[in-house]
Formats: sequence, C-alpha cells, structure tokens
Amino acid sequence: MPYQFTPPGQDYSDYASGRVFYGAPGQATFPARLISEIFLRCQSIRQKQGLTEPVTIYDPCCGSAYHLAVCAWLHWPHIKAISGSDVDADALSFAARNLGLLTAVGLHNRIAEIETLHAVYGKASHADALQSAARLQQQLRQNLAHHAIETRLFAANALQPDDLRRELVGQSVDIIVADVPYGRRANWQGVTTDTADLLWQLLDSLLVVLSPHTLVAIAADKAQTCRHDQYRQQARFQIGKRRVFLLQPGYGKVQAGN
Repeated sequence: MPYQFTPPGQDYSDYASGRVFYGAPGQATFPARLISEIFLRCQSIRQKQGLTEPVTIYDPCCGSAYHLAVCAWLHWPHIKAISGSDVDADALSFAARNLGLLTAVGLHNRIAEIETLHAVYGKASHADALQSAARLQQQLRQNLAHHAIETRLFAANALQPDDLRRELVGQSVDIIVADVPYGRRANWQGVTTDTADLLWQLLDSLLVVLSPHTLVAIAADKAQTCRHDQYRQQARFQIGKRRVFLLQPGYGKVQAGN
C-alpha cells in the first residue's frame, strides 16, 4: 500500500539530512516522508483505541536520530518525549546534535556553524541551509511556546533486554520505531546471524519495556522476515525497498516474508 497519510508534493527540503539536520557518515538516511507516514499510521491506530495524549517515542537503534528529530518537527504537538539508544558511541554523538536542534540553544549553535561555513566557503548550499535554518528557528519558537519535547539518549545493545530494562523499565513508551535495513546477514555487536533471527531477538528484547498499548514499528528490507509469537500485527505496508510492520504485544504470531 502506498503512502496513506502524507500527501504528495509536500516540501521536506528544510528537513534534509546534512542541510540543517546532521547526517552521520556511512549511515543510510531515513526519508522524512516515511517517518511521518509511520508516525501518522501509529497515531491512527492509537486513536481507534481511544488513546489521544501526546506520545513518547523510543528508537532502540537510533543511529544519528535524524528521523526522530524530523518527526518531532513535523508532529510537535503530538509528541511529549523522545528517547534513543545505540551501541555506537559515534552515532550517539550525532544523535545528541540532532536532538539538540529541538532546543533554542542547539539550533542557535547550528546556525552559527553554518554561518562560519558560509563565510569560509561561500557555497550556495550553505546559503540555502541558512534560509532553512531561519524558517526552522521561527517554527521552533512557536513549538516551544506550546511545549518543550524532552529528549534522552543512552548507550545500549538493543538485543540485550537487561540493557533496556536498566534504562527504561518504569518509563512510559508509547511508540517504538526501529529501522533495520540489513541484508541477508548482519553483524551487530560482533554477532553474525540471519537477519530474521536478529529481528526476533530485537522484538524479544523489547518485551521488557512494552505496555499493552505500545506500538512497535519495524522498518526492514522488503525481503526480510519478521516473526515473533508474542506480538500481533496491526498493519503492514511497503514503500520502496522498505516493508514496515506495525505490531503490538499480544498473542498471535507475526510472520511475514517474501
């Protein structure tokens, strides 16, 4: 099924990775329109279940957290907090910068960086970035007048439930988003195994921090499988090379593949 909640023609250029938001070298960019679509589909499911309060989002393998920051900008009134974790310290460094853009100080510092680059190199791309930053700054003032979004980052191996339990048990998590665009085999924290096994391990690990109403959005390569008997599938859709599974804890085997 194609995009359902995000109309075509919307301009996401202000949110492009590497313009104002930071892009981490070697990391695949999660499209702004896709993270918006995932969020809105989760919200639609929540509303049908009578859940209308602003949400806390968590990504257990957040990378640079670019997509989390963009999601906040696009849906600020409906988000109260964002958490992210990763095993990669360098990725968490970029994540801190991107989530820092949700604050007046963080965006001010980013504008100063871009101004310095423009003064030194004079590239048109830097001028475009400054224009985007000015628009984002105006939008941020409006957003912060509504409410601030709490952010939190921590180091954790998403395949180890004890890591997640230590950091998140007792905290409310409404939506979990994880982008796992691996090939047939993946190396994660020194363990090489089939991707399907990694997805099962990830879903199993997440069980320790879920409530009955938590939605788990797994974005994976369309050739991958997603199986776990402790989840029920609420929706599934495919856009481009990514297949997205929207799951909730509960009995009813989740199984999808080629």
